[in-house]
Amino acid sequence: MQLERRGEFEWEIPKSGAMRVPGRVFASAELMESIREDPCLEQVQNVACLPGIVGASMGMPDIHWGYGFPIGGVAAFDPKEGGVISPGGVGFDINCGVRLLSVTGLRTKKAREHRGELAKALLQAIPAGTGKGGSIHLKAHELDVVGREGAHWAVAQEFGTPQDLAHIEENGRAAWAEPKHVSADARIRGAPQLGTLGSGNHFLEVQEVEEVYDEAAAERLGLPLGGLTALIHTGSRGFGHQVCDDFLDRMIQASKTHGIELPDRQLCSAPFDSDEGRAYFGAMGAAMNFAFANRQVITHRVREVLNERFGGKVEAALVYDVCHNIAKLETHVVDGVERGLVVHRKGATRAFGPGHPAIPEAHRDLGQPVLVPGDMGRYSYVLLGTKEAERKTFGSCCHGAGRLLSRHKARDLARGRNIGKELAKQGISLQAAGRRTVEEEISEAYKDVAQVVDVVVKSGLAKPVARLKPFVVVKG
Repeated sequence: MQLERRGEFEWEIPKSGAMRVPGRVFASAELMESIREDPCLEQVQNVACLPGIVGASMGMPDIHWGYGFPIGGVAAFDPKEGGVISPGGVGFDINCGVRLLSVTGLRTKKAREHRGELAKALLQAIPAGTGKGGSIHLKAHELDVVGREGAHWAVAQEFGTPQDLAHIEENGRAAWAEPKHVSADARIRGAPQLGTLGSGNHFLEVQEVEEVYDEAAAERLGLPLGGLTALIHTGSRGFGHQVCDDFLDRMIQASKTHGIELPDRQLCSAPFDSDEGRAYFGAMGAAMNFAFANRQVITHRVREVLNERFGGKVEAALVYDVCHNIAKLETHVVDGVERGLVVHRKGATRAFGPGHPAIPEAHRDLGQPVLVPGDMGRYSYVLLGTKEAERKTFGSCCHGAGRLLSRHKARDLARGRNIGKELAKQGISLQAAGRRTVEEEISEAYKDVAQVVDVVVKSGLAKPVARLKPFVVVKG
């Protein structure tokens, strides 16, 4: 594969063969060494072959191999030019996302002193693990309401406050959701899972603001140096996974029906304006809303635990909640012309710049908060989106560190080690539902998120605000 360097942090796969646009990857020379060894670059190239794609098929610096589209991939399609929507461009964990809380009324030192008890209490209150259910059991009609209303349903059930909704992407509700397109199997899987963390790379962390890069922005976001935060990373659980599974079968047939030539079967797609495309968009929206509601319920549980453990005067304000693994209709300027595009962000975060109307009013003059978790042994970052990101990447940024090792290789590397003890030596209390997930999620399995963040900052895709260091980690 030909790969041309276009700048210190930009690389291009020139258009060739069936490619309709070039590929573009944001990475440092050091990160590109590992990226070249991963099939993800071939996936960038394959995505560039899909009908209606605009601009370029893109990869963020956390890019790695995924199903069809790479994880860390961004692509936008114009419905007026036969642009498609693809389940592979969203992924199985629909609206896997990250939510940050700013905790006040509790000294960080006190929370750190009681980190072991706090970790146990959080795991007890918030079920974690593969297929794990919680205390909320939804009936079919209730699932439909969750699928339409998202976090608004949770707030109506008193799992939070109306103020929370103003600090969530899409205000916590995908307005285009159509639960009627969600299968019975998805409903069965999702019914017991609201308010649960799941497994894999999902987590709940309690952290300290370890470094501040922009004092004014950090103050506005409630992130003072030495301050206390909680970071929640989870998605739509079995509900969203089943939605993706169901539509992969339908999209394989839709690709044939609509004459879409696929360089990879996993890129099965349908024109956005087709019956199949609209049905998937509606079902995906319902899964997005399930994820919003899920993170809202977990937020409520975190607040309950903090107040039960530390005296009832603790507040945990929602800073922001960002989506990964979604496709949205957005307006972007391409070659000087505004166009309505279906933007796929798979393992990527929206990063709109200051003044964008989609950003909550409280943050609009700053730019959209971008939350970038690392791994359980190092650090996470809070950034702000930029106008440059809107120009270069359809307002998109990295979503995390990005895997460096497969889960199998990570387990091999962790064999014989006590990861809990290793983290304890770093002042981190770990609670997990199972050993296997912990072994798969060791720090060595991931790129150093500091390197990933350095690329997006120096590429102008985001501005740094603060770095967060975990001292409580809860895993599935």
